[in-house]
Amino acid sequence: MNRFKLNSIVGISAGLVISGSVLATENGAPSTAPGIYGFSAGYMPPVTDIGAFSIRGSIYKANKNLNGKGDENLSDFSQTVKALSFTYIKMTDTQFQGANYGYGIVIPFLDLDIDGKVPNSNISVVGSDSSIADIQIVPYILQWHPSENLATNTQLQIQIPTGHYSKDDTITTGLNHWTFSPAFNFTYMTDSEIEISSSFQLDINTENKDTNYTSGIEYRHEFAIGQHLTDWTVGLGGFYYKQLTDDKAPASSNIVNGNKGEVVAIGPELSFFRPGLPFVSFHAYKEFKAKNRTQGYTAALLVSQSF
Repeated sequence: MNRFKLNSIVGISAGLVISGSVLATENGAPSTAPGIYGFSAGYMPPVTDIGAFSIRGSIYKANKNLNGKGDENLSDFSQTVKALSFTYIKMTDTQFQGANYGYGIVIPFLDLDIDGKVPNSNISVVGSDSSIADIQIVPYILQWHPSENLATNTQLQIQIPTGHYSKDDTITTGLNHWTFSPAFNFTYMTDSEIEISSSFQLDINTENKDTNYTSGIEYRHEFAIGQHLTDWTVGLGGFYYKQLTDDKAPASSNIVNGNKGEVVAIGPELSFFRPGLPFVSFHAYKEFKAKNRTQGYTAALLVSQSF
């Protein structure tokens, strides 16, 4: 049980870091990136004088762009999303309903490439963009420790349309709309040091004023289960993403069945923590059963430290 307690010293600053992956919602881009909350999802960093900093690098590669029936929209398709994100989280001694209050900010940089062809035609879909993406602010985080074996937190993330955007571009780092994302996360440790962590989040989107398009409400359940082995935790992680409500768009958009997206991802997950050293985690996920979005692979590495 000591190993479980030590994780709370570093926390999971990565919990707010964008990874970047992209046909659900407008242009098939999920409003916030899945694959963020793995091991220690229920923990935020401890209360410290300065706060916690983290850096997260990820790469997403897709070779399929699928419609609502799971058939390919584009042939010879490839998409690559490289992301580097910086997160700051400050937890405080301020108490609310028995929880510690905190706040944070995430600054992501994205490098995007897409290439494909419309089936049975000579039309190509090609584009790239590289710049700062939409920044997230987190006005509140509430961290509870109900028992020695359980940690929970809730938070509100607000994604601001700061990234580059043009409605005439094939792909952009910005979405040109606000997103409000309430989330609840927990981590439970058994007496045999098997960890079970989960995150539940909704993304509620405003209208893109340049296109009069409003993406539907998105739901995401992220999970990880693993065995603690001294400084290491080894297991499986993944996520389930599903769009709950239809997109709203001008009639000329010709969206089909609300353009609601869905996908499942799973793969190996690994984390390392030793007192005095940064918290490090890595995962590699494969996506399955995609609808109205891309399908591919993603890998991410996180390093986090409290000061």
